[in-house]
Amino acid sequence: MDPKRVIRSYLVISGLFTLSASLIWGINTLFLLDAGLSIFEVFVANAAFTAAMALFEIPTGVVADTRGRRASFLLSEATLALGTLAYVGVAAIGGGLLLFCLAGVILGLGYTFYSGAVEAWLVDALQATGYRHELDGVFAKASIVASVAMIVGTVGGGLLGQLDLSIPYLVRAALIVIAFGVGFWTMHDIGFTPRTMRLQGIVGEMRKVARTGITYGWRKPAVRLLVVESFVTWGFFSWAWYAWQPYFLELYGKDAIWLSGLIASLFALAGIAGNALVGKLARPGGRRTTILLGAAAISTATMVATGVVRYFWVTVPVFLLGAVAGGVLQPVRQTYLHQSIPTSERATLVSFDSLMGSLGSVGGQTGLGFLSQERSIPAGFVVGGLATILAFPIFGRLRGLKEPADRITAEASERDASATVT
Repeated sequence: MDPKRVIRSYLVISGLFTLSASLIWGINTLFLLDAGLSIFEVFVANAAFTAAMALFEIPTGVVADTRGRRASFLLSEATLALGTLAYVGVAAIGGGLLLFCLAGVILGLGYTFYSGAVEAWLVDALQATGYRHELDGVFAKASIVASVAMIVGTVGGGLLGQLDLSIPYLVRAALIVIAFGVGFWTMHDIGFTPRTMRLQGIVGEMRKVARTGITYGWRKPAVRLLVVESFVTWGFFSWAWYAWQPYFLELYGKDAIWLSGLIASLFALAGIAGNALVGKLARPGGRRTTILLGAAAISTATMVATGVVRYFWVTVPVFLLGAVAGGVLQPVRQTYLHQSIPTSERATLVSFDSLMGSLGSVGGQTGLGFLSQERSIPAGFVVGGLATILAFPIFGRLRGLKEPADRITAEASERDASATVT
């Protein structure tokens, strides 16, 4: 398999995964509210989902680093289909908060099988097939593909939700099954040799992976700073993504479910704009932390402003500007992380990064969810947005380390052409 084919497969898998997932992203909070949950209970249910992600990150990382990245992806899709259908079933019977939390745990398990595994498959396969360019452009291109899929998914989910809020979930389950089939036929472990994992030895394997995660993750300053940043920022953004849905509809003044899908699609377009800027900002000889610092500052300012400015036609554009900053930050951060970790434990360490983000999400969604109910959602944007300012000194410290991963090499200038899939 040549590098272009690897990249094509990665883009198709990422696009299908995002398309299936994004069908509910614009209406999930509205669905849970319609099912009888309060705004605080909505975030408790979401916190159960993220807590499950935190709980299962290391065990599923073991699967990806032993049985293989492909096996982890297929388990992800099967579990996500089950969890999605469980959501519909709980709403149909009026099952309440506890059953929604249990369904969220199933979904959390499914996402942890996915997190880290597909990225690790891509990086290992590209190295094995002789790819010699930097990964910023590949990740940026994947973000663009995912954003396009998100546009289609969120708009479609909003329109389908206008008919019935359960329909997007049913369509999502069908698309997950399709993604499973595509992954089964196109995704094969390259540059990585699966290892046998016996049931009786799984605890020892988890300990080994955990020790490796600490050695190459927490004890390495650059990786430690990145995972701490993940903890801080995802504590807010995991809440913000679900909080804007009822907030913006309130500002608009009408119960227009289709509008939630439209705004979510505009969010995706803003992310694409940010991804496209990566190629212009990541110049040879420059430093990735310069980009990270600038994007983090814009992100904090826009999120605080989203809570302060309460006029629909101003608040929404400000929020979308924050999405542009996120579109710049994420692929650059991904490249820095991947260049700081060893191939043999790549999936586990990416999962370790996701684990820290999930832990932050549990606290952020619960705390800001409570604040949303007791005060208001805008208050949550102000308080949570101010908390993200902590990313600025973290990236500043990362810059001070002067790691090789911080410097953008001359090859980076060629990445857009080299990453192009024809």
